[in-house]
Amino acid sequence: MNLFRALLTVSGFTLLSRVTGLARETLIARAFGASAYTDAFYVAFRIPNLLRRISAEGAFSQAFVPILAEFKNQKGHDATKALVDATSTVLAWALVVLSVLGIVGASFVVFLVASGLRSDGGAYPLAVSMTRIMFPYIIFISLTSLASAVLNTYKNFSLPAFAPVLLNVAFIVAAVWVAPHMRTPVYALAWAVIAGGVLQFLVQLPGLKKIDMLPGIGLNPVRALAHPGVKRVLAKMGPAVFAVSAQQISLIINTNIASHIGPGAVSWINYADRLMEFPTALLGVALGTILLPSLSKAHVDADPQEYSSLLDWGLRVTFLLAAPSAVALFFFAEPLTATLFHYGKFDAHSVVMVSRALSAYGVGLIGLILIKILAPGFYAKQDIKTPVKIAIGVLIVTQLSNYVFVPIFSHAGLTLSIGLGSCVNASLLFVMLRRRGIYMPSAGWLTFFVQLVGACLVLAGAMHWFNISFDWIGLHDQPVARMVLLAACLVLFAALYFGMLWLMGFKYAYFKRRVK
Repeated sequence: MNLFRALLTVSGFTLLSRVTGLARETLIARAFGASAYTDAFYVAFRIPNLLRRISAEGAFSQAFVPILAEFKNQKGHDATKALVDATSTVLAWALVVLSVLGIVGASFVVFLVASGLRSDGGAYPLAVSMTRIMFPYIIFISLTSLASAVLNTYKNFSLPAFAPVLLNVAFIVAAVWVAPHMRTPVYALAWAVIAGGVLQFLVQLPGLKKIDMLPGIGLNPVRALAHPGVKRVLAKMGPAVFAVSAQQISLIINTNIASHIGPGAVSWINYADRLMEFPTALLGVALGTILLPSLSKAHVDADPQEYSSLLDWGLRVTFLLAAPSAVALFFFAEPLTATLFHYGKFDAHSVVMVSRALSAYGVGLIGLILIKILAPGFYAKQDIKTPVKIAIGVLIVTQLSNYVFVPIFSHAGLTLSIGLGSCVNASLLFVMLRRRGIYMPSAGWLTFFVQLVGACLVLAGAMHWFNISFDWIGLHDQPVARMVLLAACLVLFAALYFGMLWLMGFKYAYFKRRVK
């Protein structure tokens, strides 16, 4: 398997997902702006979305994939199928119970996440109602994550990468065609979440059927719990929940803080999140997805040289593509925000507020992405304790940072704390991988960094000039011209960055890596 080709496949579908995601956010911004209504929706959506990220991009996958790969490579098809059936049974029943508890306790959950909404008599009950509507989403999206983990282990990356597009399509349909016909239009977005969750699960089924891995959900979860593989998954998943969710826990705490800053603050951070997650998903999630099965196989095969080589490749790809993305978020935040969101009820003030949060994310973007590459270095070896210890320390550091940055930068201080905390997290993961001899850097890193810094400095200068030379907010009345200008800038920036690297002798052939 060509790793770079696999990365392009996953990133291509992820790009489609993120493009449709930006389209959905643009339509939501146009229809609802940044108000108490959108604050209520994003608070309500934050709760099942947190659980989605724990499962789909975190604890469940990191615990399940290495054990699934072990069964596949060592115990054969029947044993692997039995593991999938038992795991899906336990997962499904646990999620049903969790959803019932979430629906019943929605008011308490919303209070924990965003107690500041209680100062707005309308936003708080609205958030509670939408939480009740959306909570069952976790059932479908977690089963989707199980299906994705199985397909990825069998080197089928396309369907799992495409699935999120369907959630965005559901949002777009709801915002454009359903919301205008509802008494409370924002409820359409809540129902879109449920529809999107169902669609994401259903689209995985043909791929699972093709490899004879359709999950069989049984009626006896107690019996499924007795499966030795399930016991191992749960033993690894418990601490992994915290290890891979430190950033998400910080986001929940930050949402509560933001809810006290004032109307619109939760929404400003959410819109910045969407733009920050564009490179994070294209690089971090995509790379983590394709690396984890290969790392797990290298571990099972007892091949430390291949293991280290895979990490080295992943880190270089991350720096190559994440560095210019970080420069863009920091220096080009206002043009991006204005072009994508400055329509309808989304006003100029909101553009400025979202831009500030986005620039703060740019400071820590590389750290946010590196975590998704470095953490699998431990999970593939079924080492959960190390990331847990690191995550606990980083969570404390992140929240202490809020006491420093929020009084200075308001809502942007929250995103700055997340980014800097992620950089600390990534640094500690890297140090531990090196200290234990798991990762041994290959030659050429110093030259690589010199080339990278040189290209980024030129890129930063170009972005700053284009940012201050055009009135991006003032181009509100010329949306097509603004879009064309942004597109031209992005093409120019890409050509400038990669051209500068080429002039400095950068070797692109290194990234054409193959694995068995």
